Amino acid sequence: MRAIHFTSTAGPDDAAVVEIDAPAHGADNVLIDVHYAGVSFPDVLQSKGEYQIQPPTPYVPGAEISGVVVSAPEGSEFTAGQRVAAFPGFGGFAEQVSVPTAFTLPLPDSISLPDAAAIPMNYLTCLFALLHRGGLKAGETVLVHGAAGGIGTAAVQIAQAAGARAIAVVSTDEKAQVARAAGAQDVVLADGFKDAVKELTSGKGVDVVLDPVGGDRFTDSLRSLATLGRLLVIGFTGGEIPTVKVNRLLLNNVDVRGVGWGAFWMPRPQVVRPQWDELMELFPAGIKPPVGVVRPLEEITEALRDIEERRATGKVLLELRPE
Repeated sequence: MRAIHFTSTAGPDDAAVVEIDAPAHGADNVLIDVHYAGVSFPDVLQSKGEYQIQPPTPYVPGAEISGVVVSAPEGSEFTAGQRVAAFPGFGGFAEQVSVPTAFTLPLPDSISLPDAAAIPMNYLTCLFALLHRGGLKAGETVLVHGAAGGIGTAAVQIAQAAGARAIAVVSTDEKAQVARAAGAQDVVLADGFKDAVKELTSGKGVDVVLDPVGGDRFTDSLRSLATLGRLLVIGFTGGEIPTVKVNRLLLNNVDVRGVGWGAFWMPRPQVVRPQWDELMELFPAGIKPPVGVVRPLEEITEALRDIEERRATGKVLLELRPE
C-alpha cells in the first residue's frame, strides 16, 4: 500500500511516498481503508524531531483519519463498510491503518468523510481545553488566538456551542473572514489585540484565553483576563515559548493552565470515546469543521509547509481515496 515515510528528522522535505506492507492487524483492532487524513502542527514538529511525542525513524506519520471499516473484532460495535473517524496516533498517512477499538469513532450520517478527518485532533483538543481544563460556562467570553487555523476555528465553534462568546484574534483581514465564517462574534487583529479586547468587554476582560501561538502575545493575553480568568496554553506555533512572571497571576487572581490532550489520553484510552460522544452532542449547535486545503498524498511536503508557514486557513487534509 502507499504511505508517507520519514526516515529522518530533517523536516517536511524528507517526506516520501513509498510502498509498504499492509499494517499488522491485531485481534482487538479495527482495520480501516483510509479516505482522508488530517494534517496538524504536531506532524510538522515530529518531522523535525521537536515534538514531545516522537516516534523512532523510520515512521509513518498521521494521527487522525476518516475512512471505511474493512474488518472489526467480533462483538464490537463496528462492522465492515461502516464509516468512521479514528485516532491511530501514528500511521494515518497510509491507504490502510489498524486502530484499537477505543480510538475508532462512529460517524453520524450527517458528517462527511472529509469533515470527519478534520475533527479528532483539533476538536477533541479544544473540547478538552475549554470544557475540561478551562471550565468554560455559558455566558462567559473566550479569546481565541490563531482563530483562522484548525485549532482556532474548532475553539470558536466549541465556545459558541457551549453558549460562550468568542472573540477571535487573527493576523490578516483575509483570516478575519475565516474566523467570522467559523462563528466568531467579534474579530480583532493581533496587532493591538489587548486594547481591542478591553474595549469589546467594557474594560472587564475575558474569562478564558485559548492560546496555541505563544510568543510575544502571551503577556498581553494575561493582561486581557478578567478576575478569575484562565489562560489555556495549547502550543507554540509562534516559535517562542513564553515565560510567566507569577506576580501577574496573584495580582488579578488568574490561572495559566497547560493543555496536553495527547499526554492526557495516551495513558487513559478509556477517555477518548466519552469525549467523542460529548463532542457529537454539541454538533447540532452549529459545529462545522472548516476544511481548507485538500491535497493528494504526493503533496505531503506542501501540506506540512502550509501549516509551518502559517498559510493554512481551516483544516489541511490529505486525500487518499476520494469519496
